[in-house]
Amino acid sequence: MLKIDRMTLGNGLRIVHSRTAGTQLAAVDVLYRVGSRDEDEARTGLAHLLEHLMFNGSRHVADFSACVQDAAGECNAWTNCDVTNYYMTLPSCNIETAFWLESDRMASLNLDARSIKTQKEVVVEEFKQRVHNAPYGDAGHILRGLCYKRHPYRWPTIGMSLEGIEALGEEDVRAFHDAYYSPSNAILSVVGDIDFETVAGLADKWFGDTAPCDRPARALPAEERQLGRREVTVMRDVPVNTIYMAFPMGGRMSKDFHTFDMISDLLSNGKSSRIVNNLVKRDRLFSSIDAYIDGSLDPGLFHIDGKMNPGVDFELAERKIREEIGDLLTVPITDDEMAKVKNKFESNFLFSNLNNQNLAYSLAYYEMLGDAGWINAEVDAYNATTASDIARVIGDSFTEDNSCVVRYQARHDGCHC
Repeated sequence: MLKIDRMTLGNGLRIVHSRTAGTQLAAVDVLYRVGSRDEDEARTGLAHLLEHLMFNGSRHVADFSACVQDAAGECNAWTNCDVTNYYMTLPSCNIETAFWLESDRMASLNLDARSIKTQKEVVVEEFKQRVHNAPYGDAGHILRGLCYKRHPYRWPTIGMSLEGIEALGEEDVRAFHDAYYSPSNAILSVVGDIDFETVAGLADKWFGDTAPCDRPARALPAEERQLGRREVTVMRDVPVNTIYMAFPMGGRMSKDFHTFDMISDLLSNGKSSRIVNNLVKRDRLFSSIDAYIDGSLDPGLFHIDGKMNPGVDFELAERKIREEIGDLLTVPITDDEMAKVKNKFESNFLFSNLNNQNLAYSLAYYEMLGDAGWINAEVDAYNATTASDIARVIGDSFTEDNSCVVRYQARHDGCHC
């Protein structure tokens, strides 16, 4: 069981720490509770744009990444619907450099017109490459627009449209930054061979004087219960037909979150899992297929994506997927199946958190959920899932009326589904 230290500064910045002995590298993670769900429909892509701008210099730091490299470290960041996460790994002896850098850009980020224009151009090119010029690049936009009608999860993190990103103004960027990039909306996580007293002292030294701000109240519109199947067919210049299916599920703190996660593992985690073994290896209907959950804070989606082999039509592909889900009820889940997915989850979870960088993020994430100590209970929560839980969730949630289907058809394919 991990020993976890926690504290909160007067300005609201939460600090979490775990000491890992015998390593020369320390990980520093700063998680801001802001993502694309905090945008409005007229200004999407702001969270992702701010992620880029956070590397663009601050009052005392002209080049953030260069300073990290000078300290023999590495840094990067990512954004999703719910959070923006910045992480750094560097030698423990240089740990104060990380505190200096992160505090400076939290307090005094460079948001001049030139920086905003430059990074907006970078994001525009990224949108073109990832969405317009990549096979299946718009699948996420299509599926989200089908599944969500009210909640801001209906657009991807990169933004709803190219035109929307291009229209973002300097005041939009500054207002978004001022609202969310504050110590009261952030969690600082440190993992390495460093004692908590040192971490606490450095946190107070470098972040203690950073002024907090009032985080905007979140009153996100809830999705109404889906009452019928939703489907759309698109035709694109892609290699093969692909089916995307999604079923609404609860959010990260819902009581059935781990049950949905286990269902995805029973279906597709490993070569002997049900849909991989039956639909890829045995029946050769798909060249690849995957089931997974998006893990979002608010009610999210259970996904099944499958790339279909030539000659397989969409009706057959969907019917076979639904049969495999139904078979979790009619073909008993064996004790060996349950043990296998539970053991694999525990192994993957524990192995991932042996890495200081992964552990630093995990601690910040669980602290955001409510308590970093919950990391010690995650395996038990997953293992507590029973076959009766799975049967109940499948009966309640995996119905045709609760499904969204995107038929992504290759333009050269002869199927007219």
